[in-house]
Amino acid sequence: MPEPVAIISDIHANFEALRVVYQDIEDKGIRKIICLGDIIGYGPDPVSCIDVARNFDINLRGNHEEAVVNGAFGFNPIAKEAIDWTRNQLKPTWHSFAPKRARWEIIKELPLTHKEGNILYVHGSPRDPTMEYILKSDTEDLFGEIPAKIKEIFSMIPGVCFVGHTHTPGVITEESRFYSPVEFNGAFDIEEGRKLIVNVGSVGQPRDGDNRACYVILDGPLITYQRLEYDYVKTAKKIRSISQLDDRNADRLEYGT
Repeated sequence: MPEPVAIISDIHANFEALRVVYQDIEDKGIRKIICLGDIIGYGPDPVSCIDVARNFDINLRGNHEEAVVNGAFGFNPIAKEAIDWTRNQLKPTWHSFAPKRARWEIIKELPLTHKEGNILYVHGSPRDPTMEYILKSDTEDLFGEIPAKIKEIFSMIPGVCFVGHTHTPGVITEESRFYSPVEFNGAFDIEEGRKLIVNVGSVGQPRDGDNRACYVILDGPLITYQRLEYDYVKTAKKIRSISQLDDRNADRLEYGT
């Protein structure tokens, strides 16, 4: 039996949320952590969050890491502003000390995907690892058929594919059905030989109407969603104190939207 693994995503420089999640993982005795990307972006603590993430077994590249390194193309103005500010916090100059240079190298070298047996880990989608969203609306078809996008994505995964990026937790089946965690009481059994897409939600910026930090534990065939309260007021106050970060990045933490 493989050891249990904590799968997290979309921390978005929210140190208060990450600290609570990391402590919960440790308290549960889980030693393996896989992060699906977007450690940074939107939030006020990119340095602290990267320093914690260095302890994880696997970190993947999200669209915000990619944008910090290569430029924010196709982002809305609020996200782009946060990316530009984040880049200024992280990118070393010729006189920067070793820790800052090390963080930058970590971000630059993040892999796009990770595969273990029949499990694929990716930030967005197998078709476009950093940028493509797999949304609940993608599973819906006016005539009740399986949409071409869903068919193609499932053809690219070996079994279970864990994703983040949308900040909305849920399980998508090969029949193109989307189930939110409340519909299966937070625990989902993986049937042998069945393909699934599992969105693990967001640690630092949930958008499903629940402002608690979200992550997933994979233990054998069982997926369980974890929701944890954290001091979002403290994170929001930090965001509002930074003029280059839009206050809407703080407001949405209270409502989980």
